[in-house]
Amino acid sequence: MSYKDEADQLWRHHDLGRGDARYRAIIRYATLAASSHNTQPWQFRIEPGRIWILPDLSRRCPAVDPDDHHLYASLGCALENLLQAGRAAGLEGRPEYDPSTTGVKIEFEETTPVRTDLFESIPERQCSRVEFEGGALADREIELLTEAGVGDGVAILLITSEEQKEQVARCVAEGNLAQFADKAWAEELKSWIRFSAGEATHMGDGLYGPVMGSPSVPRWLGLLAMKFGFSAKAQNLKDFRNIKSSSAIAVLYSEVDDKRHWIEAGRCYERMALQAAALGLRTAFINQPVEVSALRPEFARFLGIGDRRPDLVIRIGHGPECPRSLRRPLADVLV
Repeated sequence: MSYKDEADQLWRHHDLGRGDARYRAIIRYATLAASSHNTQPWQFRIEPGRIWILPDLSRRCPAVDPDDHHLYASLGCALENLLQAGRAAGLEGRPEYDPSTTGVKIEFEETTPVRTDLFESIPERQCSRVEFEGGALADREIELLTEAGVGDGVAILLITSEEQKEQVARCVAEGNLAQFADKAWAEELKSWIRFSAGEATHMGDGLYGPVMGSPSVPRWLGLLAMKFGFSAKAQNLKDFRNIKSSSAIAVLYSEVDDKRHWIEAGRCYERMALQAAALGLRTAFINQPVEVSALRPEFARFLGIGDRRPDLVIRIGHGPECPRSLRRPLADVLV
């Protein structure tokens, strides 16, 4: 199939099945969650009445994510999708962090199927790396997004003032300067970019060029274009426009800086992003201020959260639908 056919087949609702078949069906929904660089760093194990979500450390990004924070947040994103899909399939999940595997064990029990607005929005959620349309969020939208972004030991700040958004943009620019100066970061990013539709379809992961606003081109041409056009200055100009066009900036932060809370932060992000999609809003990560460790304390001081760790930074607003990323086959993530 073509890239578009693959994406259209993937990003739609599927039959949830019956009996034990439901477990594979809800894992399929879990794989539609967000992950850093679309690395999909998760593995799933099915047991009677139970699913495990385990980290796949072979898909680490040590340059951009040296402590695996984003990797574990990605597990939390998959967990939230899994729980939403479980309820729709008549399976109520009780998740528990497991220190021995640094994964999550989810025990399920039968319940009345409920298709929530968040479940219905799973195929609609996407990371939209484009300018939004501006305009303020309604009070009810702010209330729902804030409610969705709060979790166990995780809180959310919604930034809406122009002055504060400009300060976020300055923090993002500092992050870009640091990252673009890091050769290992640049090489790692290149390794996860899928420049052409054929490459993206073959790999089923990574960042497809048009998803990031670039044309689909052969890999050699994409690398050549990055060599001459890939710079902190160009990225800062783009990020300033994108942030200025956003209705709000959400920052999720944890009470405790450990894997359990990183997973919970990812779960809160995914729930907030699904709520945004249900409201017809778009979201996109601008994580540079939290990815550069030297900048995190300064960013936390600006936010007024003391010594707590800011986990994720997200733009929110109205905007167009963008090309969608692909996912690996279910067989590749089942263990």
